[in-house]
Amino acid sequence: MKKERKPESFLRKPTYKGGPKAMRSFLAENLRYPAQANEHKIEGTVRLRMDINHQGKVISTKVLSGLGYGCDEEAERVVKLLKFEIPKLRKVRATFHKTINIHFRRPKQKDTGQSAVQYTITPSQTSNTDKDVEGDRGSGYEYTINW
Repeated sequence: MKKERKPESFLRKPTYKGGPKAMRSFLAENLRYPAQANEHKIEGTVRLRMDINHQGKVISTKVLSGLGYGCDEEAERVVKLLKFEIPKLRKVRATFHKTINIHFRRPKQKDTGQSAVQYTITPSQTSNTDKDVEGDRGSGYEYTINW
């Protein structure tokens, strides 16, 4: 019979329900790109340290490295929405510290299916007397480009 191994640590770390992939998708769904950062074309990563209480709630956050332009505040807001699962702690009320990176990438512009340049072609009006001897040089097209 194999002997059961004891956990490496007396206090086991909190985990997000569904794992890291579920946490990334939750953050992606709830993260709103700040308007001020979008105006200044700011992209990057905000590094946060969060404190998790014995119930699995994020009780405080601290920005370790930020971007500014509203990204730091948005990262703190989204992280405070997270809820972790805490294994039974033998009636110990411990606070856990965890570092997380929140990535800000500018949203992609949606393709409307229309080209950037629209034009109309109108045949030019010429009379029969305007024709040259060599051929019909008087007929042609006029282009109007609307931006």
